[in-house]
Amino acid sequence: MNYQISADSSNKNKGKVNCNKNVLLSIINLAAKEISGVDSLCANFSSGIKRFFSNNMSEGVKITYENDGITVDIYLNVVYGYNITDVAHRVQENVKNGISSMIDVKINNINVHVMGVEFVGEANE
Repeated sequence: MNYQISADSSNKNKGKVNCNKNVLLSIINLAAKEISGVDSLCANFSSGIKRFFSNNMSEGVKITYENDGITVDIYLNVVYGYNITDVAHRVQENVKNGISSMIDVKINNINVHVMGVEFVGEANE
């Protein structure tokens, strides 16, 4: 599935840019994983099943198109010891900035769902 995104906001040059959904999913995936405190993107059971039947979902990322914009849902695990609220807010900002800098598309919402906390390293010797 390709998305049509206007190439020129002033509309002087009439043209369209087609962006494959995998490009948008890659931008979101990389932007989320850049944040310290994010262990991994994950999918819960129901979203794992939906991924097989849906074009707009990748591992840990779901994109919904509505009202001429997108809503992004990100499912992730946070590393133990990090402030979950702070990590989620930084993921939202980084994803928003990543999409805005690379693709001209309206972003309605970016929802971060923390699915779990991962303990990195073993305390037992």
